[in-house]
Amino acid sequence: MPTPGLYLVATPIGHARDITLRALDLLAAADLIAAEDTRVVANLLQIHGLSARRTIPYHDHNGAAQRPKILAALAAGQVVALVSDAGTPLVSDPGYKLVQAAVAEGYPVTALPGASAVLTGLQLSSLPTDRFTFAGFLDQKETARRRQLADLAAVPTTLIFFESANRLAESLADMAAVLGDRPAAVARELTKKFEEVRRERLSVLAAHYQTNGPPRGEVVVIVGGPDPALAPAIDLDSALTAALASLSVRDATDRVAAATGLPRRQVYARALDLARGDDGDA
Repeated sequence: MPTPGLYLVATPIGHARDITLRALDLLAAADLIAAEDTRVVANLLQIHGLSARRTIPYHDHNGAAQRPKILAALAAGQVVALVSDAGTPLVSDPGYKLVQAAVAEGYPVTALPGASAVLTGLQLSSLPTDRFTFAGFLDQKETARRRQLADLAAVPTTLIFFESANRLAESLADMAAVLGDRPAAVARELTKKFEEVRRERLSVLAAHYQTNGPPRGEVVVIVGGPDPALAPAIDLDSALTAALASLSVRDATDRVAAATGLPRRQVYARALDLARGDDGDA
């Protein structure tokens, strides 16, 4: 029997059997299960022959109202499981505020690791895995999205994103424009029957999904890190163009100089050129 406390339980991404025995034991013993979607966890319990447990919804929209109930259960010495719809709780899922509250009150918090779309996509991408940065979902609006990408342009690691299938082609095109035409992979429906991984340059992937339409299922985008020999030449203009779309020359200079590590004087001079409409080819 597990000791009382809050347990963060990873659930399957695709196949229901992709769950650890430890996670099943915990769910069978839990006094309370907090789930992003109670229907999903009810189906998981049924598949594995577990009796129905007391389950409450916990997500971004009701977290403030539900946290006191969960903390009360912990105060009563109960075993509480927090599960996501699929994958690892707190990775682009609600939950960190609950963990903060539980830690602040002195309750034990334990993670039961398992499926993770971030790591599964990275493994299948064929891109370097020694250092990576998970950036979650990009903004829905192009200007903000390009600004976020400009901030990531000089990060010397493989980049990992979640993305909506409907925005995939646009986001890939923005990545190619701001980051340069890097090697990348689009992984969808990970661990499911129709799992697919496409590995190509960003521009090729953007063109594919522009032509063929959005793919079905959940999508993970993995992008190679910057080429040290090419990054300054490729990234400066694209990063400045993205920044200048919403910032003054001075603020855009500060942002891009910090992101690229280039001398501020050089960045400022180029920002002035771009602001005047000088593309440098005359």
